[in-house]
Amino acid sequence: METLHGIPVSPGVAIGKALVLRSEDFFTIPKTEIKGEEIPKEIVRFEESLTKTRSELYAVRKKIAQDLGHEHSDIFSAHLLILEDRTLIEDVLSRIKEDRVSAPYAFSLVIQRYFHAFAQINDEYLKERVSDIKDVGKRVLQNLRGEQKDPLTNLEEEVIVIGHDLSPSETAMMDRDHVIAFATDIGGPTSHTAIMARSMEIPAVVGLDRVSKAVSSGDLLIIDGNRGVAIINPDTLTVDRFTREEKRFVELITELDKLKFLAAETLDGHKLQLMANIEFPDEIPSVIAHGAEGIGLYRTEYFYMNRSDLPSEEEQFKAYRHVAEQLAPKPVVIRTLDLGGDKFLSSLDLPREMNPFMGWRAIRFCLTRVDIFKTQLRAILRASIFGDLKLMYPMVSNLSELKQANQILEEVRGEMRRENAPFDEKMEVGAMIEIPSAALTSDILAREADFFSIGTNDLIQYSLAVDRVNEKIAYLYEPTHPAILKLIHYTITNGKKAKIWVSVCGEMGGDPAMALLLLGLGIDQLSMSSFALPKVKKTIRSVTLKQAKAIAARALEFDTGEEIKRFAETKLKSVLPELFEG
Repeated sequence: METLHGIPVSPGVAIGKALVLRSEDFFTIPKTEIKGEEIPKEIVRFEESLTKTRSELYAVRKKIAQDLGHEHSDIFSAHLLILEDRTLIEDVLSRIKEDRVSAPYAFSLVIQRYFHAFAQINDEYLKERVSDIKDVGKRVLQNLRGEQKDPLTNLEEEVIVIGHDLSPSETAMMDRDHVIAFATDIGGPTSHTAIMARSMEIPAVVGLDRVSKAVSSGDLLIIDGNRGVAIINPDTLTVDRFTREEKRFVELITELDKLKFLAAETLDGHKLQLMANIEFPDEIPSVIAHGAEGIGLYRTEYFYMNRSDLPSEEEQFKAYRHVAEQLAPKPVVIRTLDLGGDKFLSSLDLPREMNPFMGWRAIRFCLTRVDIFKTQLRAILRASIFGDLKLMYPMVSNLSELKQANQILEEVRGEMRRENAPFDEKMEVGAMIEIPSAALTSDILAREADFFSIGTNDLIQYSLAVDRVNEKIAYLYEPTHPAILKLIHYTITNGKKAKIWVSVCGEMGGDPAMALLLLGLGIDQLSMSSFALPKVKKTIRSVTLKQAKAIAARALEFDTGEEIKRFAETKLKSVLPELFEG
């Protein structure tokens, strides 16, 4: 029995047999020399494999568009472009002709050269294209060698899929009735694998480092998506323990599911608005199914990524309108473009920065590239008449930025009035509080904003000087640090004085113990992953506002984040012991 620890990205417990997808040696093809008269046959073989691969990718793209929406299917447009790359094709043909080698060997040499070339480029977008090239390359080689593709299609038994990573086409074509969990060596909460697992509502753990090497197909596995654990070939006692835990988890989810049509209301009648965070429109069914009262954070930068061009106004309008109509009359808060940090768009030729998280990003980028900003604002305004849309600006650090952004918005409104283009004149416009300077001047910012949304992920990062993606200092990333609670409390207090509503849209809001503290601090709205909604709603409905206020007041008196965390969890456990069972 061996236990590996990774990153939990989709909750739940699964016990089953492993199906390992091995890809690391796939492109190592033995050299096969051919005779001169065999060259035409190998060329035809290569061209036929390209044609067949092209046909397969069109089918995959169509299936993804139908199942998940065009946001996911567009990635296969990039795959198809790789197949049209004349330089790559000519390189392969030259090797077949001049070196007199088989088509599979020639293709494997050329495609591996592309891997290495792209991996060396200092551009995050282009580096990410390596996985696209590998995905396409694997399909071409399978067609060249006449091998079976899509091992995740038409499965006969339930399996836990294990891989170094899972490509978009692998996850797209899988048999969803038989895949019960994922586990991968690499990846994070926003990786394609993680997003797919959450949309399928199955347990998943990523970032396990070596799970694909430690596991063989057929091994018994336990995947704990709550704690981020993979247990290989567990003993009988461990299987029994996790079987009971799996049963308890299902029972808890079933019980919590009964709350989805009830309000997030305390025992003494105080209501809190519970919203969901989304990145892609295909998450909307999950938002509705888990009883969200709307969308508190619609991240739009992913709409700009995984592509080499900018989305047009019409393209954005259709996407925003779709979300507005699907949720109407419930509200949808759209965050304007937050490119920069760890999110890049190579077509913009953004300069490399020593510290991109504190550089030219988010509202700073938009105030410089007004052309891109205005296009997005026009699309949001046009969509605003199809539902209850609100917009907010990310990474605001001072009043000047907020005023400048609102001035540009007013210019766009003026242009649309002159064009007689309809939009919601009363659409609310808010500011995200993610930087200490914004929190500390929230009394000033409140004069210019209709609402605040506290982005706790970045507020913690910037306040504590902790890179939240650096595992070496992960222990310093502390949501319960006294400074964080005080900044949040100060922001909420200033919002109430200005009579504007205040939300929390970071991961902190989805933690039941933290939600209990935020309730007591006076927050009006919490926005989180759809899966977190039932637990947080149960928490809100299990206490009085008076209790929550007393808990928050006591928490503000502690000296360390560890003391606050332990205190909040103890209080939560006293009112909701079932959340801690197992």
